Amino acid sequence: MRPSRIKAKLARQQPVLVTSISFSDPSIFELASLMGFDGIWLDLEHHAHSVEAANNYIRAARVGVSDVIARPGKGEFMRMGRMLEAGAKGIMYPRCDDAVEAAEVVRWSKFAPVGERGIDTANPDAPYCSMPLKEYVAMANRETFVVIQLEQASAVDQVELIAAVPGIDVLMLGPADFSVLGGIAGQFDHPLIGDAKKRIAAAAKDAGIYWGTTCGTSQHIEESLEMGARFICHGADILMVKRGLEQMRENCLKLGFAFDDLDNEKRITL
Repeated sequence: MRPSRIKAKLARQQPVLVTSISFSDPSIFELASLMGFDGIWLDLEHHAHSVEAANNYIRAARVGVSDVIARPGKGEFMRMGRMLEAGAKGIMYPRCDDAVEAAEVVRWSKFAPVGERGIDTANPDAPYCSMPLKEYVAMANRETFVVIQLEQASAVDQVELIAAVPGIDVLMLGPADFSVLGGIAGQFDHPLIGDAKKRIAAAAKDAGIYWGTTCGTSQHIEESLEMGARFICHGADILMVKRGLEQMRENCLKLGFAFDDLDNEKRITL
């Protein structure tokens, strides 16, 4: 079993950088891992990745150093176990409502006596029946980390109770959903988001754990680090490709090329 790069850096109070990969191509996971990113966010909540495909992405990432962090859908506890067996080092659990639900995430992510995760050593995490069972269980509990996402005001109101749940490593603000549910869609500099960060940061500090968030700009990264965040999620492959194509189009428009793309008004009507 591979040790977790993220857990090791957090234990040294060092910030970790996680990037999101959406495209269904293992080579992108391989590339990011070879480039030395701390973590790769594999989203099974919003994207149509199958468990089999996710296994191949995680396998590709093993050629480098990156931890893969799998995000299941809300309540998909059995899928969490399959992702951990495939070699994911962390679980990012979305839309956590309260401490009871957070405790369920730990229960399904950790072996006894910490939780009640089911055992199967015939997968990459064991790996493939090659570790003594006692050693495997102890290392899996030690190296697997749990990230709890708080994405609405009612959850932030209970953050102190959530932070106190044994087995949680990171509290994470989800600013996009938080802004939409709070009626301030896309206003990531809004005081409500700033207040949520402060409360999450304080709860994490008091509980002796870590906190983090997604950051759209380098300024947001800097601000979050100054507030004590150590789990930074930044960038996504789809945005990088989109920006590259936009820059190419802008350059070529100046040279007289024409693009029959849909403008925003047409997109809305389709």
